[in-house]
Amino acid sequence: MVVQAQEGLLTTSSPGGARAPRVLVATAVPAERDAVADRLPPHADAVAVGVGPAAAAAHTAAALARGPYDLVISAGIGGGFKPDAAIGSLVLAEEITVADLGAETPDGFLPVTELGFGAVTHLPPLSLVREMAAACGALTGTVLTVSTVTGSAERAAELRRRHPRALAEAMEGFGVAEAAAAYALPVLEIRAISNAVGPRDRGAWRIGEALGALGGAFGKFAPVLESWKRHD
Repeated sequence: MVVQAQEGLLTTSSPGGARAPRVLVATAVPAERDAVADRLPPHADAVAVGVGPAAAAAHTAAALARGPYDLVISAGIGGGFKPDAAIGSLVLAEEITVADLGAETPDGFLPVTELGFGAVTHLPPLSLVREMAAACGALTGTVLTVSTVTGSAERAAELRRRHPRALAEAMEGFGVAEAAAAYALPVLEIRAISNAVGPRDRGAWRIGEALGALGGAFGKFAPVLESWKRHD
């Protein structure tokens, strides 16, 4: 199944008197939240919702209950699939897909949808994704949500085989998207690439560089978000 689709309630008006869209930005950890907080327009709030899809879903839903909001953005750093998503680059999701929700079988992995229930993918508004990508120079493709970060070349190759358009992996996007869907809200996901998906090599991570790229992207999003109109 495919689903389309911190504190304080600040309301502003855009030129002409129309209400600017209210945006909730959900990051995993405070460092990511802080990287974007001072780049947000006044009608946006940022909250750190925890690591992993379960924490992200629960705490995003709690933040949305304090709404109202018009758009949810899952934002943070993540791993990039070589050679497409290099360290320091940005990826905006055209698809937010959970990669490990399902069952192992003798014939391989089956997503939960092939077991007859659930959802594995959320689709952000494509026109907004493309406008945001153009504003910050991001790549667009699939961002995978995993509960266990990939640590081997074999696992990276298997994920890419199953998801040929995957550019990045992280741990929160699908959880944030599930919370947004519960409130019938559109969702975006942006990842700044801090490391390559594959063998775990902490010495090669560039977290500071990725956080800087993430903050820089949000500095370019404000005009796009100000002019965006939600279409139900």
